[in-house]
Amino acid sequence: MIAHRLRDTLGRMLGSHPPLMQVGALCEDPRTGRVLLITSRDTGRWIIPKGWPMPGRSLAEAAMQEAWEEAGVEGRVGAAELGRYRYDKVQDRGFAVPVEVRVFPVEVRALADQFPERSERTRRWFEPAEAAGLVDETGLARLIRDRARAQQGGRRP
Repeated sequence: MIAHRLRDTLGRMLGSHPPLMQVGALCEDPRTGRVLLITSRDTGRWIIPKGWPMPGRSLAEAAMQEAWEEAGVEGRVGAAELGRYRYDKVQDRGFAVPVEVRVFPVEVRALADQFPERSERTRRWFEPAEAAGLVDETGLARLIRDRARAQQGGRRP
């Protein structure tokens, strides 16, 4: 049993297993086109709300739930995935595992003052170009830039 867990952990570290999956919410103000970023709990890096899929919810619904819990977002989530990006999630034991995040658009209608992780995170609106420059993950930065370009062109991807 321990040997199997060790093999699986080492396999993930060495890339022989597919990445784990998370869902993320690209939260946008439909009036201004700005993007909402939040800080991570551990390092304070700028990220989008994201987390693990949830039983009984679609991936889009799980992304919306993460946006509520982590940023107090009230709004409407799009059912169609915008895209995906990868990052290495550092575990409590110090090693990292590859994760692929499936990102869904969220049209923000309001931000609640009270939400589950309000004392653990900072949230802030950014112009898309600035948001793309602040996130560490190149795939997420590209996704933010591509989304902004598509919206400026008058079409929604």
